[in-house]
Amino acid sequence: MPRFAANLSMLYPDRPFLERFGCAMRDGFTAVEFFFPYGHAKAELAARLRDHGLRLVFFNATPRSHPDERGIACLPDRRREFRDSFLHALDYASALDCDNLHVMPGRIPAQADLPALHATYVENLAWAADLAARDRRTVLIEPINPGDVPGFFLTRQDQAHGIVREVGSPHLKIQMDLYHCQIVEGGLAARLRRYLPTGHVGHVQIAGVPDRHEPDTGEINYPYLFGLLDELGYDGWVGCEYHPRLGAQPGGTSAGLAWLRRARAATCAGPAPARA
Repeated sequence: MPRFAANLSMLYPDRPFLERFGCAMRDGFTAVEFFFPYGHAKAELAARLRDHGLRLVFFNATPRSHPDERGIACLPDRRREFRDSFLHALDYASALDCDNLHVMPGRIPAQADLPALHATYVENLAWAADLAARDRRTVLIEPINPGDVPGFFLTRQDQAHGIVREVGSPHLKIQMDLYHCQIVEGGLAARLRRYLPTGHVGHVQIAGVPDRHEPDTGEINYPYLFGLLDELGYDGWVGCEYHPRLGAQPGGTSAGLAWLRRARAATCAGPAPARA
């Protein structure tokens, strides 16, 4: 069975953020991820991770300066701001012992010069990956469906893999969110078989489609895909980045983890015996 990480920015919405670490631990998670750590002191976050025996597997490298913002790494006029924010993120990553930093490109501005955006993105990613390598960390990029984030610069797996090849650094990898991938492209099994063997996928995320709730309803057969991840030898983390179906009802996230309990039970039971 894959290793699952709780996304604390989305799960346990009935609890204050700093209390969600304990909730994740009590539900059996050994790793967490979240969007932005910058509103909390590094020492406080490190203590929460340590006290609950949790590993932090990724966070976003650039905080939002506006609620609608989704990164700035492809925007030529914000190059300095991006680089300053990435250095700040590396400082947090060191304090929190986090291996992966997610760099979001941003939305395409009106009447933008697309080649200039691409060139800026590649240049910034190469710079960030070089710094990450010195610190033994990895930069992640994630295609996101344009329905959820209109105008987002990076939307497809082939686009992301092309950028990784162009940068040419082993410290730049792809955050393959199967929710976004299904909405934009579909054919998840074929895409996992195509892209996981490249070694360019550094993190996987899941959510049900189309409602982005628990991965136990909708159009994706996640039990099959979990088995495929094992078959393909994926040894990274799988982030649970979804909105709990019960919303902010007390205990709603834990009540919705029946899918995870079933996956754990199936693993403990082992494969079915062969028929005579």
